Amino acid sequence: MAQVIESIDVDVPVSTSYNQWTQFESFPRFLDYVDSITQTSDTMTHWVVTIGGQTREFDAEITEQHPDERVAWNSVGGDENHAGVITFHKLSDTTSRLTVQLDWEPTGLAEKAAATFGVDDHAIKKDLKNFKELIESQGADDGGWRGDVSN
Repeated sequence: MAQVIESIDVDVPVSTSYNQWTQFESFPRFLDYVDSITQTSDTMTHWVVTIGGQTREFDAEITEQHPDERVAWNSVGGDENHAGVITFHKLSDTTSRLTVQLDWEPTGLAEKAAATFGVDDHAIKKDLKNFKELIESQGADDGGWRGDVSN
């Protein structure tokens, strides 16, 4: 199983970064490989992604969510096998740190090679940078879901 851990500091309060992150349907604005996400319930999302010219669909279940602290998920069904967590850390009243940990099972030769050469690390780092640019340029979130999900 491959693993990526990346962090980024953003110049917005922790509640702003958390709120924007919980707007899952906005992910295609900053995640390069995501075509669409549909939130089907408080804890279920349906993803359509295109990686290496191949389109895949899968569902992901939010297994843990605590406002301004963390969101954890794992894929269910489909060809994807991954789990992840993002944590939110208050650095000051106006700055927060986001840390993503993603564990995934590469399938096929191309994905295994990409994992070996750190392409996934680069992609996550770029996506976090895109998120930083989005939320800092907006200066505010588009809303947020502040419900609590315990595993």
